[in-house]
Amino acid sequence: MSSTVPNLLESRAMRTSRPIPPVPTSPLSRRGFLTRTALTAAGGVALTAGGAGVLTGLTRPALAAAPGAVGAPAPGFTGTDMFGKTVSLSDLKGKVVVLEWSNNGCPFVRKHYDSGNMQALQKEMTDKGVVWLTIVSSAEGEQGYVSPEEAQARFSEEGWNASHKILDPTGEIGRAYDAKVTPHMYVIGTDGTLLYNGAIDSIRSAKQEDIAKAEPLFRNAALAVLEGSPVQNATNQAYGCTIKYSKTTA
Repeated sequence: MSSTVPNLLESRAMRTSRPIPPVPTSPLSRRGFLTRTALTAAGGVALTAGGAGVLTGLTRPALAAAPGAVGAPAPGFTGTDMFGKTVSLSDLKGKVVVLEWSNNGCPFVRKHYDSGNMQALQKEMTDKGVVWLTIVSSAEGEQGYVSPEEAQARFSEEGWNASHKILDPTGEIGRAYDAKVTPHMYVIGTDGTLLYNGAIDSIRSAKQEDIAKAEPLFRNAALAVLEGSPVQNATNQAYGCTIKYSKTTA
């Protein structure tokens, strides 16, 4: 056969062949990509695009915990109480610490103070060696703001039993814990770990008569911490008045 025949066949093949189209893929969002390819900090496992686990032998640093995250170290702070005394969380290590956000003009706070419930909880806990810090994060000019003198007067008149009443008008401490409302309750363990973040009780009302009917979520958590037992319902939604933070120091 003439040598031109193979050349002719090759020429025809080139004209009739078509490029293989790429396999269509659905768009992968940035979030999806990060989810599928993320490495777990503990096991060094990567998820491929198909979802299969592949051991990589690599680890990534754990992401920083969100403010107020139970199980994470409680954010450190230094505040000033109503007598001008400096209070630092770092100085309280080895103690169980309660943080209570308060606003004396809030009806949900008044529910627990006018009934004596908050004072009774303060006494019960401090008698057990707990350090109770009541924190006021209302900005000057906002509902709940108090001067040191006003704070002292209310503390005395209402028979408070907190260890300290810290004034936080800049909102620095409140924002560090992502405190939302008053009252908002936190419990910190002896090693500085945040162990409870949530409501004082289970009935979201401003009625004093509901206190006896409610599940005492905070009290249960604090007693569990003191006993060295696991805290049930350690994270839940606090209810009350929104904290009136400073708009200039946000």
